[in-house]
This record gives sequence, C-alpha cells and structure tokens, in this order.
Amino acid sequence: METLARHDTDASRPGGEESAPALRLTGLHKVFADNVAVDHVDLTVPRGSFFGLVGPNGAGKTTALSMAVGLLRPDEGRSEVFGVDVWSDPVQAKAIMGVLPDGLAMPERLTGRELLTFIGQLRGIPDDVVAQRTQELLDVMELNDAERTLVVDYSTGMRKKIGLATALLHAPRLLVLDEPFEAVDPVSAAALKAILLRFVAGGGSVLLSSHVMPLVEQLCDTVAVMAKGKVVAAGQLDEVRGGGTLEETFVRLVGVEVGYGEGLSWLAS
Repeated sequence: METLARHDTDASRPGGEESAPALRLTGLHKVFADNVAVDHVDLTVPRGSFFGLVGPNGAGKTTALSMAVGLLRPDEGRSEVFGVDVWSDPVQAKAIMGVLPDGLAMPERLTGRELLTFIGQLRGIPDDVVAQRTQELLDVMELNDAERTLVVDYSTGMRKKIGLATALLHAPRLLVLDEPFEAVDPVSAAALKAILLRFVAGGGSVLLSSHVMPLVEQLCDTVAVMAKGKVVAAGQLDEVRGGGTLEETFVRLVGVEVGYGEGLSWLAS
C-alpha cells in the first residue's frame, strides 16, 4: 500500500536534508500563568524510529507535542521536522508530518469516505489519488462496513482509526500521535499497532505519546521519559529501562510514591 509503505528519504522530497533527524526539539518552553508546563525540552527522534514519549498525567507531554507540530506556539525554542522549522515554514513542515492529537476534533456530519475526501481536497491532492488512497485506508482500517455511518456515530476505536487515516492520507514521513490507543478496544488496538509497525517498516518514523508502559515496550525502540515538564531520560529502550521493566524505571525516575492502598483499611472490614 502506497500510503503506508513508501517513504523516500532523498533530498528531492520536502525536508529531505540527509543529516536531519525526523524531529528535533530544541529548548521548547511554555508557561501558563505561574505553571511551567514544558521546561526547555530538548528531544531528538531519529529517522526510521518508533519513538515512545511517556510520563505521568500533567508531565507536559501533550503541551510539548502541540508545540512540536505547530498547534501551540512555544514561548521559547524550536521544532524541526527533517530539518524544516515548524514555525518559520509551517506549510512545508506539515506536508511531511501527520498528526493525531489527543481529543481530535473533526467534521462529524460526514461519513469516513467523505471526511477523507474532504481532507484530501484541502491538501490539494489530485482527485484520483485521493480516491485511491481513501479506499485503501478504509480497507486497512476495516471501516468499509461503516460506509454509510457518520463520524458522529463512530465508536472510540473507529474514531481513532479514521483519525489515523486522515494523518496518513498525504503520505507523511513522520507521524506524531498523542495517546492513540486511549479507550480503544483490543481488536481496534491490534489493527492500529499493525498499521503503525508497517509504516515504520516502510521507512516512516513515529513519535507516540502514552502512559501505558507495556504498550510502549511492545512497540517502541526508542523512548523518552517526561516529568514535571522536563525530559528526565531518553535513549534506546533497553538502555533507558536497564535491567528492569520500563514501568519500574519510570516510577523511579518520576519519583512517584506508591502507597498500595495504605489507609484504606475500611475496604477489608
């Protein structure tokens, strides 16, 4: 399938700077009132990697990703996609990047096919190419049975799949996904995992945010851990987790104190 499996890396494609990583964040910083949400974050996502960004709720993951993809302007810092600055050249950067934000809003009074056709037209993709890719994506996402169903009536799993389809439609080189498996049933999750692994095997790069450690261990080859707006560890999965599990490393790094239900003696009475 063209949309998932072919990702040229030569310099003739937009952002084809040979030495540039898939994504480079430099000194990203964001403050809301008195709260430092993201504190001068530096992060590099290598080309061809399946990169996992983990952290507790409130760690700054979503804010960092929103700045990385051009949805939220940073107070300081830079975001570059294959060497293209997201804020000084947003059109070129967004042409080589597919984004699935957490809580994605989309036109809901359209069917899946209509939505993909509409997105393709907005991106200026030729009609015949849009039609071909739309059919392939609906097939792969197993959404053909919902041909007459409006997006507003989709289940959570179906919404995640059509959201991923919109992110893949223009054949990006990098996918940035914020909690793509949250509230997704096991069958839909298995389909999404297979699609993302195929995308990486075809030469694409993925940055996935999640707080589910077993999922990240299953999919990702490289990880970063965020806590209190900072990256506290980053590197190859085996290096970051050491001799234990990623969850054990995560708990140690973020300084979570686990009480295991202490003080709930009334539950056993």
